[in-house]
Amino acid sequence: MNINQRLISIHQGFTSTFWIANILELFERLAFYGTKAILTVYLATKIGLAEDAGKFSGWFTSAIFALPIIAGVFVDKYGFKKTLIACFALFSLGYFLIGLAGLDIGQSIVQSIGMKNYVVSVLILTAIGGSLIKPCIVGTVAKTSKEEVKSLGFSIYYTLVNVGGAIGPIIAMNVREGYGIEYVLVMSSITSFLLLIGTLIFFKEPMASDEKENVRTFGQVFKDMALVFLNIRFIGFLVIFSGFWIMFWQIFYSFPFYVTNVLNFSRFELLETVDAWTIILLSVPVTALVKRWSPITAMTIGFFIASGCWFIIGAIPTVTAAIVGVALFALGEATQSPRFYEYVSALAPKEQVGTFMGFAFLPVAIGAFTAGYMADWLRSNYLYEVKHIVTSTTHIIYDPMMWYIVGTIGIVSAILMLLYNLFAVKKTVH
Repeated sequence: MNINQRLISIHQGFTSTFWIANILELFERLAFYGTKAILTVYLATKIGLAEDAGKFSGWFTSAIFALPIIAGVFVDKYGFKKTLIACFALFSLGYFLIGLAGLDIGQSIVQSIGMKNYVVSVLILTAIGGSLIKPCIVGTVAKTSKEEVKSLGFSIYYTLVNVGGAIGPIIAMNVREGYGIEYVLVMSSITSFLLLIGTLIFFKEPMASDEKENVRTFGQVFKDMALVFLNIRFIGFLVIFSGFWIMFWQIFYSFPFYVTNVLNFSRFELLETVDAWTIILLSVPVTALVKRWSPITAMTIGFFIASGCWFIIGAIPTVTAAIVGVALFALGEATQSPRFYEYVSALAPKEQVGTFMGFAFLPVAIGAFTAGYMADWLRSNYLYEVKHIVTSTTHIIYDPMMWYIVGTIGIVSAILMLLYNLFAVKKTVH
């Protein structure tokens, strides 16, 4: 097949709804990653919740990655278009309400409720909206791609997710510098509202599959959850693997404060994007390089590489070392990520692979939740501001031990994973 024939085949393999869904996903990710890049700093510096900034960010992210299990029921019951409309409506409202806490016009409302109560409420509202996007877009990609190009369809989807992760924080940085950090949330709100309009006008409900689908109910979801959580061996691995994501989320929860206060580099968003840009550049060659490795080998080496990131950042307090460190973390991520799902599918009972794979993202949620609390603890003990009453000056106390602790979590998790694989897993997984 020549190039022209292949391009025609690819074009015919996707419906127009496929491309619309992916465009919606790209701009939604720009808004989401722009918000994620500044959220912890915003909570800590703009609205005065420094002691709880990591914790609240962790709750928000954890909910976004945990709730899709339940959110899928709404997609089955109400369809993709209605659920997407609800998603973008909640996102638009939620982002605006988060930003309202930092705007002068919102202070009377916020103070009447209490800052903490207000922030927790609007973060939960926004996370509910965010949980709806994943089953909608992923489901649409699956339904609007012909079988022969389905893998390419998902590749396009994941590429756009990473592009959003790379560009979103850069846009957020420019908005923060030009207007103020609170306006990053306003920008995300406006973007979500435009996506709502775009969905109403352009998005068409994907055609139903010729095969009769098993529409899940809330009862079935909770039954599946019980089934998974009762499998101690499976849950044990997911908990161990969450160590990787505890490290990952520090890039957004602790790292920005280190970059601005210790390295005196105000454009912390640029360094946060190094992970996404490196993934975009290295994902394909690294996947090809490690394809002959066993899943456990790829994951373990990926863990150790990612852990090394934090020792470099701790040992060499420079912007260059920070860039190298985050790029190294991304290399570890690219090494282990493709093999994770292969390993998880092998752990699941053969007759329940689909059910168990639906919970494969739980380490992301567990890691985000734990990393939030850990970030607040790390900052309060190893990176904090001291005020001198006599001289009316302040200076930053910083101990690189904070990064050595993060790196040690990765190494310990990798060792536990090796021991788990050695003593708790059948040889067929190797």
